[in-house]
Formats: sequence, structure tokens, C-alpha cells
Amino acid sequence: MVFVKNWEDFEIAAENMYMANPQNCRYTMKYVHNKGHLLLKMTDNVKCVQYKAENMPDLKKIEKITSNLVGHMASKE
Repeated sequence: MVFVKNWEDFEIAAENMYMANPQNCRYTMKYVHNKGHLLLKMTDNVKCVQYKAENMPDLKKIEKITSNLVGHMASKE
């Protein structure tokens, strides 16, 4: 598992992973309350990309990718 340091790299990797294999992709978010971190993970059973958001301005960016990816995943049959 790879933690990506910057948001843009995670966003590109997650979108590319989903577009390449939408049937096997999973996206998870986990909030660690005692540390104040939000952990994002995208996997397709072969590759895994993770991002750790440690500050509040990242939340708007996370909301954008979450709404785009989850909306796209939900619209597929």
C-alpha cells in the first residue's frame, strides 16, 4: 500500500484506477478521531493508493472526488 503525499497525485491515481477497472474498484474513507486524520483508500485488488488528510482545507477537495467517484459508481448497473 502506498501513501501518496499530495492530493493531486491521489486524485489522478484514483480516477485512472477507476476508469481502467470500474467493476473491481473500492473506495473507503476512515476518520481517526484521536489523531484528527481522514484516511482515503482506493483499490482494485491489484493496486492500492492511500491519502492521509491531516488538515481541514483538504476536506473540500475530498468532497469533490467523493461525489464524483461515488456518483459514477452508483450510476453504473
